[in-house]
Amino acid sequence: MTAPTADAETWTGQWVTDRLDLRLTGSPELPGLIGLALRQNPRRAHLLVSRVLGKHVPQRPVVVHGAGLDLGRKVAELLGAEQAGRAVVLGYAETATALGHSVADALGAPYLHSTRRPVAGIAPVGGFEEEHSHATSHLLLPEDPAFLAGDGPLVLVDDEFSTGRTVLNTIRALHADRPRAHYVVVALVDLRTDADREQLAKAAAELGARLDVVATASGGVDLPADALARAQALIAAAPAAPPADGPLAPLVRAALDWPADLPDGGRHGFTPAHRERLETVLPAAAGAIAAELAPGARRVLVLGFEELMYAPLRLAQALDGHLGGERVRFSTTTRSPVLAVDDPGYAIRTRLEFAAHDDPADASVDRFAYNVAPGADPGRRFDAIVLVVDAPADTPALHDGERALLPALRRVTDQVVLAVLPSYRAATPA
Repeated sequence: MTAPTADAETWTGQWVTDRLDLRLTGSPELPGLIGLALRQNPRRAHLLVSRVLGKHVPQRPVVVHGAGLDLGRKVAELLGAEQAGRAVVLGYAETATALGHSVADALGAPYLHSTRRPVAGIAPVGGFEEEHSHATSHLLLPEDPAFLAGDGPLVLVDDEFSTGRTVLNTIRALHADRPRAHYVVVALVDLRTDADREQLAKAAAELGARLDVVATASGGVDLPADALARAQALIAAAPAAPPADGPLAPLVRAALDWPADLPDGGRHGFTPAHRERLETVLPAAAGAIAAELAPGARRVLVLGFEELMYAPLRLAQALDGHLGGERVRFSTTTRSPVLAVDDPGYAIRTRLEFAAHDDPADASVDRFAYNVAPGADPGRRFDAIVLVVDAPADTPALHDGERALLPALRRVTDQVVLAVLPSYRAATPA
């Protein structure tokens, strides 16, 4: 069984190729999964923009969830029933939190994802660095310190596998305290070079562990030596993204009957029992959102919040089933700064910038929502946007001020519905 087909709307990637001579190589499935954009990062020129991840590009929720389920089925086939039943899944913040959770869904396995949000009362059981990222420190904060203590296979899930360094950092950090015989690395795309593959195989041999890789597609990025300098010059010359402009659309709250003791994701661990309970909660929660939508809302976006991807994804999927007609799309906000160019050959058409709103210490830091504003094409406009956040993110900085997210969203759509999930564990700034 394969994942459902993604939306027909795509981009060619020609904008980046024409200017940087940078192109994707490899399996024919690759262009259907990812495209290229310019990353505002001094260490890396490009961003691989996934069509099926639900991060930068709005997508049908059944496609996003299905991409992870499909990978999870491949892992189950690799492991066999006995070992799959002993597996634990670990996903990477922020982009792969829902992907990892979907892989765990297919396996029926416990799930944990890394986080960049410190939480009072929960001591980290580990951490690692993501070397090319704009925000590198990952924390592992399971509520149960023994969550990763088993000796079954550990399945590590990321959206892309570019060099293997992040995975290698993770495995070394965890193996030092909790050695395992088997690791499985899972990604939508595997873009490693032969040298990267050799390095990872050598590291696994040194640890005395088996390491398998499962990916939907494989290939590489043909990257000229001067690509970073040329990308930085293009970014420096680009005009600033225009602020959201227009009248303020109505804002309503949806009262979700979400149990306070049901986790909204895998930040502190998500068990098979949690999964079973979630399925009973989703229909009514989606119904509460549907009840607040204006009758004329034909094109609806459910927008998640950074690491909070899985619960908004599943709400979007349930809402789509409630409304019928494949009217719902799903994406999330992000910390990642990317150049926006309103061109059909470019992945990031529009960009909304707003202030961080879940940590007062970060109030001056920019966050982003891509491809949410319609840009020059009115056909891309959403009739309604459903913003899903957790309680620590429902702050005055979300609602008020020139750099607040909610006013920006209200200027690019006809209605905004705010859905707030109770915090399973309240965040406290470090």
